[in-house]
Amino acid sequence: MQARIPSHTPAERPSVWFWAALTGILLLSRLCHVNILWADEDYHLAAAIQMLHGKMLYRDLWYDKPPLNAIVALLFGAWPGWPLRIAASLFAAVSCAVAFRFASGLWGRREGYWAAGSLAFSLIFYLPAATLPLEPDTLMILPHLAAVYLAWRQKPLAAGLVAGLSFALNIKGLIVLLACLIFAPAAWPLTLAGFVIPNALLLGWLVSQHALSAYVESVWRWGLLYAGAPPGDSPVENALMRVRNWFGFHAALIIAAAWYWVRAKDWSIRVRTLAWAAISLAAAGVGLRFSPHYLNQLLPPLAIAGARGICLLATERRAPLRRLGALTLAAAALVAMFRFGPRYFLLAADDLAGRPHAWRDVAMDQESREAAALIKTFARAGDTIFIWGYRPNLVVYTRLPVASRMWDSQPLTGVPADRHLRDARSVDPDWAQQNRAELIRSSPSIIVDGLSAYNTRLDIEHYPDLSDWFKRYCLAGRVGGTVVYRRCALN
Repeated sequence: MQARIPSHTPAERPSVWFWAALTGILLLSRLCHVNILWADEDYHLAAAIQMLHGKMLYRDLWYDKPPLNAIVALLFGAWPGWPLRIAASLFAAVSCAVAFRFASGLWGRREGYWAAGSLAFSLIFYLPAATLPLEPDTLMILPHLAAVYLAWRQKPLAAGLVAGLSFALNIKGLIVLLACLIFAPAAWPLTLAGFVIPNALLLGWLVSQHALSAYVESVWRWGLLYAGAPPGDSPVENALMRVRNWFGFHAALIIAAAWYWVRAKDWSIRVRTLAWAAISLAAAGVGLRFSPHYLNQLLPPLAIAGARGICLLATERRAPLRRLGALTLAAAALVAMFRFGPRYFLLAADDLAGRPHAWRDVAMDQESREAAALIKTFARAGDTIFIWGYRPNLVVYTRLPVASRMWDSQPLTGVPADRHLRDARSVDPDWAQQNRAELIRSSPSIIVDGLSAYNTRLDIEHYPDLSDWFKRYCLAGRVGGTVVYRRCALN
C-alpha cells in the first residue's frame, strides 16, 4: 500500500500557522472598524463613486491626490463596511508577505518572520487613523516594500515600474524611486525607465480626457500650497512632538533597527538600509507635518532592519545584554498594545450589540452617518449634492453624484482640511474666489454644511459672492453641527 504523503512538510507547518494567524489578526483588527470611516479613506471612496457616476477625476471633480488611489477603490466598488475592511486586510497581509520575502532573502526565514510580524504589529497597534485607512501613505507601504526588494534583487526595470505605481498613489513615491537607486545604483537607466512607464500611461490617460491641466492645479499647485503652509503657530514644536510620539509607540521596532545598524557586520546592506530609513524620515516631514500617517513611510525600512536587529539580539553572546534587550523590546511592545489594544475590544462589543460607538475620535463620522440617513429620507432620483466643509463620508454614505467640480470647501476657502475647524487663513484667497465663481454656476439639489457651526469664521453665509446662490436653499434638517439644505423649489 502506498504511503500517505503529508500535505505539509515539518518545515512548512509553522509557516502555514504563522500566515493564517497573521492574516486572521489583521482581518479581525480591521473588521472592528467596519462601521467607521476614517478621514482620507472616505475621500478616495467618494472620488471613486463619482467615477462610477461617469465623472472624470480632476476635469469633472476636484481631487487633490494622484489618480491611483481612487482607481484602487474602484476594485471593490468603493463600498464602505465589509468590502473596504477586507480590502484593507488583504493589502496589509500582502505587505507583510513582501517584507517576509525581503528579509528572508537578505538573511533567512527567521528574519523574514520577524519582519512580517513587526510590520503587522505596527499596522495594528497605533492610531487607527494612521494604520487602518486605505489612503495614500498606507497604500504605498506595499509598492514601497516591493520596489526596494526588487531593486535589491537587481531587477531594476521591475523595481522602477513598482516605484512608478507608488508615485501614482503618492507624490512621495519619488522617495521610493530614490531608495531603489540606493539598492541598485548601477542600473539607474532601467530603474528610471520603469518609473516613467506607468506614469506616462496615466498622463496619457489624463491628456486624452482633457484633465491634465486640472490635475496639475489640484495635485501639484494645491499640494505645494498645502506643504508650504504648515498648520499651527508652532510648526517645529508640533513636528517634534509628533515624531516623539510615533517613535515612542514604535520603540520596539526602532530599538531593534538601531541595534542592527550598530552591531551588524554586513556593511553594504547596513548602510543602504540606514540611508533608506533616513530619506523615508525626511519624506514624512514634508511641510513640517510629520502626520502619523505620513510616518508610515518609515515602516518598510524599519521592519526590515528591525527584523535583523531582533535576531542579532537573540543570538547575543553576553547573556545579561541579551536578557536586557529582550525585556526592553517586550516592554516597548506592551506599551503600544496596552494603549491601543483595548479599543478593538470596545468597538467589537459595540458592533455585536448593535449600538453606535461612543468614541470622540469618530463623533464626526457618526454625525455624518446620521446626516446621510436624513438625506436619504427625502432624496430623489437625479439629486446632486455639495458639501461645505470636508465631509466626503457624506458622499460615501449617500452615494449621490456631486453637482459640480467643486464638492468641498477647501478650494473655495483656500483653507486646508487639516486646520479649517480652527483656522480661517487662506493659502490663496484670489484663487479661492475664482473657484467660488465656478461653484455658483452649479445648482446642487442638496447642500450639506458641515463646517460653519464648527468654525464661524468660515461660515458659508460670510461669503458675499455666495449670498444670492445660497438664498435659493431652504433648511431641510439638522444633525448636531451638520445642517442640511434643499433647493427651495424642490421642497
